[in-house]
Amino acid sequence: MMSSLRESYVTIRARTLELCEPLKTEDYIPQPVDFVSPAKWHIAHTAWFFEEFVLSRYVDDYQRFDPDFAFLFNSYYNTVGERTLRADRGNLTRPTVQGVRAYRAWVDEHMLSILDGNPGAELRDIVILGLNHEQQHQELLITDLKYIFGHNPVFPVYQDDGALVNNEQAGQGWLQVSEGVYSVGSDGRDFCFDNEQGRHKVYLQKFEISQALVTNGEYMEFMNSGAYEDFNLWLEEGWAWVQAGHVRAPLYWHQVDGDWYQYTLGGLQKVRPGEVLCHVSYFEAAAFAEWKGLRLPTEFEWEIASAQLDWGLRWEWTNSAYLPYPQFEKADGAIGEYNGKFMINQMVLRGASVATAPGHSRSTYRNFFHPQQQWQFSGIRLAR
Repeated sequence: MMSSLRESYVTIRARTLELCEPLKTEDYIPQPVDFVSPAKWHIAHTAWFFEEFVLSRYVDDYQRFDPDFAFLFNSYYNTVGERTLRADRGNLTRPTVQGVRAYRAWVDEHMLSILDGNPGAELRDIVILGLNHEQQHQELLITDLKYIFGHNPVFPVYQDDGALVNNEQAGQGWLQVSEGVYSVGSDGRDFCFDNEQGRHKVYLQKFEISQALVTNGEYMEFMNSGAYEDFNLWLEEGWAWVQAGHVRAPLYWHQVDGDWYQYTLGGLQKVRPGEVLCHVSYFEAAAFAEWKGLRLPTEFEWEIASAQLDWGLRWEWTNSAYLPYPQFEKADGAIGEYNGKFMINQMVLRGASVATAPGHSRSTYRNFFHPQQQWQFSGIRLAR
């Protein structure tokens, strides 16, 4: 966080609306698939978090902006009560975008009154969690908007200079890491999510990890080799996913007159071989590693090596299932639903991406998604 909690609140909350500045009213509403949320829902839900967990609990006689909003904009907190089905978020033509913005302003006015006072440690911790939650939704807002625009047949431009995927890197070769016992996880002295605690020891055999992420050109070689037709390269569930979805390329790639193009937030662009690969699933990452005769790093290998790696361009798939650490403890109440209940059937990604909010990630950060999902700004780093 920055110099004061109030300044952090103002800056982070403002960034959410800044991300919406290029949008037209019609852009706030679509929900093409159930795992994507409309922009309007994101900006309302992040206001709801502060109303639900701060204002309604710490402000005497607080009057909610609208009694229906607790139902409309709760995400997955069963402790809080009933909520709109996730797949129905795009049906919320009302409240209007203007009404949701008024809701944010109402929440901000009351939150700043609290922060202008002297909030206690418990309240400060919840506000800090809420701000990190908002930063997560800022990244989701970007990824969801890209999915929405990327499935519009005219491939609209979000920002002329906002492609985000035109990244190259200078790293090359392999980093060697010695066999040994290492400490991983957060010590809790600075902010972290509960799934990063507690710090514990792991044994790692000697390994090497690539200094560079996989590029578009390298992945094109994989595609041109017939990899999407070779079941030998794929995990069983991955092969079923490829077959069922007729997957033949990373998300947003389109073949036009024999050349590959990709949709970016700056519009449709030709795929450049030297740029870092983006928008691949865990299944694709694992198949590419198999094709290369290599493997993906575990999340603990990644964490130990991260101090000597350049990272932050792409969320990097690891070969680790999303599971609790030995000393993991869920908080009481709704806050305890934040991470723990999702520790099943998901894989860990490490690092950050070009879509991550500034200052939001750290080497112990554990992102997690289902293995078939491509819509995050995800890439591949290999190990051996």
